[in-house]
Amino acid sequence: MRVFFLPSFLHLLGLTVLADCQGENYPGNLWEFSPGENVALKGKATLSDLYGHGIAYNAIDGNRDGIYDHGSCAHTKVHLSPWWRVDLLQKYKVFSVIITTEVRVPERLDGAEIRIGNSLVDNGVNNPRCDIISSIPAGFSVTYECNGMEGRYVTVVIPGRIEHLILCEVEVYGLPLSSTFFSNN
Repeated sequence: MRVFFLPSFLHLLGLTVLADCQGENYPGNLWEFSPGENVALKGKATLSDLYGHGIAYNAIDGNRDGIYDHGSCAHTKVHLSPWWRVDLLQKYKVFSVIITTEVRVPERLDGAEIRIGNSLVDNGVNNPRCDIISSIPAGFSVTYECNGMEGRYVTVVIPGRIEHLILCEVEVYGLPLSSTFFSNN
């Protein structure tokens, strides 16, 4: 009998551990470490305006379905610099953001920016930038590493372009700044 304590220990540190265990071939396992939990699920989302039934909450409902008509994507009207934002309700160290795009027009997200910070000035679109979304294949989810950026708000904005913004899921992985994990910093 083999007992592994590593996943339990890492969970105590606030790290999510996903493992692909096939039979007893443990040396070939694929381990993925994601600091914290998807804190966006507990947040409050808003967007620059609403198109159809694409309410802001749809992008943090825990459903990666990339078909807008299924009711799980946030969608703005077409306008200059559309944005979507989640308020995490407290400050976090954000390690990664996973974005899932819509299946029909994923290119609408090309050039969008992921912003993380504590300011709501201009709806948070000028907070520090985590990354730029260059391209996401239709209906896919892509992880953007934010390396522990600090902030309460995560904003996705398409700057300087007249466009719709469609997000089918936004996952935010991090740890609260109040966490004992960071108490010595």
